Amino acid sequence: MAKVATAYSLAMLLAVAPVRAEDTADSLKRFEFEQIEMGVDFRISLYACDSEVANNAAKAAFERIQELNHVYSDYTADSELRQLCENSEPGRPVQISDDLLPVIDESLRLSRESNGAFDITVGPLTKLWRRARRRKLLPEKEALASAMSLVGYKMIRLNRECQTVELLRPGMRLDLGGIAKGRAADEALEVMRSYGIRRALVDASGDLVAGDPPPGGNGWVVDIANLDPERSVPAARIELSNCAVATSGDAFQSVEIAGRRYSHIVNPRTGFGLSRRSSVTVIAPTGMGADSLASALSVLEPETGLALLRKRGESQFAALLVLGDTAPAAPRVIRSRCFSRFEVSPKVE
Repeated sequence: MAKVATAYSLAMLLAVAPVRAEDTADSLKRFEFEQIEMGVDFRISLYACDSEVANNAAKAAFERIQELNHVYSDYTADSELRQLCENSEPGRPVQISDDLLPVIDESLRLSRESNGAFDITVGPLTKLWRRARRRKLLPEKEALASAMSLVGYKMIRLNRECQTVELLRPGMRLDLGGIAKGRAADEALEVMRSYGIRRALVDASGDLVAGDPPPGGNGWVVDIANLDPERSVPAARIELSNCAVATSGDAFQSVEIAGRRYSHIVNPRTGFGLSRRSSVTVIAPTGMGADSLASALSVLEPETGLALLRKRGESQFAALLVLGDTAPAAPRVIRSRCFSRFEVSPKVE
């Protein structure tokens, strides 16, 4: 399942972590950086001993994000992803880089686990629905059928040993919108660690990857936006360190056509934008995992999605589902078993 863009931005609040002798509050200062990358706001918060160290680490992190965008973008004509789609066809596998391999590998794993609820071959559908939202007209039946004929993760043949990908139907288009930002945030944090910065948070427009907490506390405190963007009360407040969180929702990206609301989130199995209002938040060990699982759980029925998380391991994965399938003023809130482990006061019902 691909996301055109993250619909929710998770508001990051300052929290603190235990102090170590070599890492005292007096020696560290907080620095904030922001740039538009991958078409969205990337924000970096970090603690460093001085501005030179902070600036160098942040600069390197943003450069790494730019490098990955040239690999993952479905907008840039000369990106590795676009070149793969242009050059691969049945019988012609294409060599892929060390940066693209793990993303496609993880995408196919989640596609199998979710029975196609997450599917990076959804590119023809997302292109069709971008046009539909602009025109406020449903895709024509013939165009939808043509796009659907090119969607299906089983039409990707990945050879891990040779590091090649073969697309088994001409005209296929891959879309990494539901996984790439999380992977980029992971890599940005790793770059900063190589500069000695361990107390940092990368916010890829709602996909957050946290390192060690700020000095003096237990984690980074994050507010999860409510299903109704006009409500100031958050859906939940969580505290994180050395893990990631992502929210997939449609509060800011939807269209009403013929009296029915359609999300920007497209169900790869039906070809239509979701009509149920939802906000799905997933906590996972990595940004790539949180990003892609939030996309998959948006499409899956709640119990099926939570069962998928349990198979991944409840000690490391958690979810909050806010579903607008009841009255808008009273959405249904579902927490996975371990979500409360991350919640801090005030707990919102």
